[in-house]
Amino acid sequence: MQNNGYNVIDLFCGCGGFSLGFRQAGFHICAGVDSWVDATNTYATNFPEAKVFNCDITTITGKQIANESGLSVDDVDVIIGGPPCQGFSVSGKRLIDDPRNILYKSFVSIVGELKPKIFVMENVPGLVRLFEGKIKENIIHDFSVLGYNVAMQLLSAEQYGVPQQRKRVFFVGLNKEIFGEQYFEFPKPRYGLGLLPPITTKEAISDLDFIPDDVDLGDRFPYGKPAESEYQKKMRENSTVILNHSAVLHTAKTKSIIALVPDGGNYKSLPKELRDTRKVNIAWTRMDSHKPCFTIDTGHNHHFHYKENRVPTVRESARIQSFPDTFEFTGIKTRQLKQVGNAVPPLLAEAIARNVAEFLRR
Repeated sequence: MQNNGYNVIDLFCGCGGFSLGFRQAGFHICAGVDSWVDATNTYATNFPEAKVFNCDITTITGKQIANESGLSVDDVDVIIGGPPCQGFSVSGKRLIDDPRNILYKSFVSIVGELKPKIFVMENVPGLVRLFEGKIKENIIHDFSVLGYNVAMQLLSAEQYGVPQQRKRVFFVGLNKEIFGEQYFEFPKPRYGLGLLPPITTKEAISDLDFIPDDVDLGDRFPYGKPAESEYQKKMRENSTVILNHSAVLHTAKTKSIIALVPDGGNYKSLPKELRDTRKVNIAWTRMDSHKPCFTIDTGHNHHFHYKENRVPTVRESARIQSFPDTFEFTGIKTRQLKQVGNAVPPLLAEAIARNVAEFLRR
C-alpha cells in the first residue's frame, strides 16, 4: 500500500489491529503507546517504522510522544485508540471529571494537546446505552469543548469483510479549525442483507485445519493445504509459512466430549449427565462453519473449531479477526490469544481509515 503521507499515533495500541487497518489504508504509523509489554513487543515486531512506548499513558505527554517519534506537533494528522471508560456511576457529571477515568482523561488530554486533524476512538457497544445515553453525551461533550465535531456510530465487523460477529462503537472527531462544521461520514456496509454475503468461518480458516488435533507441529511451518476462498488468498498474501499455529493438545477424554458438540452447537447438545459435570462449562460453543464466527474474546478456552475437536489456534483466531498471516504474535500462547481478542479487527479499522483519508484529502 502506497503511503498517503498522513501520520498516525495510536494510544492504547495493544498488539496493533487498529494501527494495521490504518497502515493498510496507506497511513504512516508513527507511534504506539501501551502499558502491556506483551502487546507492545508484538507491536514492535510488526511496526518497525513506529516508535513504541511501553509505559503508563498518564506518565507521558503528547509532545513527548510526538518529539520522540520524530514529529512536530503540527505533523500529527490522526490520533486513534480505545481507552477504557470505567467511571459510569456519577449521573450528570462530565465523564472526564470522574477519577476512575484517568486513562480516558489522558486520551482526551493528548488529543487536546496535539490537536490532530481527526481522532478516532473505539469502545465496547454497551457504553452507548449506559445511563440512558449520558456516557455517550459526556464523551461527545468532552471532545466538543476541545474544538471537535464528533460523530458516533455502532459498527458490526461482519458488514466490513471480517468473518466475525463483533460490534464496536466508534467516535470520530473532526477539528473545527480545519473542517468547519463538517461531521465525519462512516463507511457504508459492504456485506449483509442485500449486499455481498458475509465471510463465513469456514471461508476464513478451512485451509488451516490440516493439523492433527493430537500433534503439535511447532509454530512456523509450510501451508498444508491451498487457499480455498478469496478471503484466504487475501490473508495469505506475501506469506510463505504459517505463524502462531500450534494446536492445544487436549486429553482424549476432553476431545471425546467436544466431539459430541455438532457444527454450530454448544453445551446443550451434550447428554445431561455430561452437562452436569465440572468438565463442561456453559460457555462451550462450537463455531458454525456456515456463518461468521461469534466474537473472539480473550479466553478461547471453551470455543471450539467447527470441525476439529480442539480450541482454535492463535492463527485461526487471528484470521477470524482479519489479521493477515504475515502478522506475527509474540509471547506465550495464552497472551497471544489475549492480544488477538483485545484487538480492533484490521479490516474494520481499514474501512474507517479509508474514509478518514478521504476527509483529509478534501
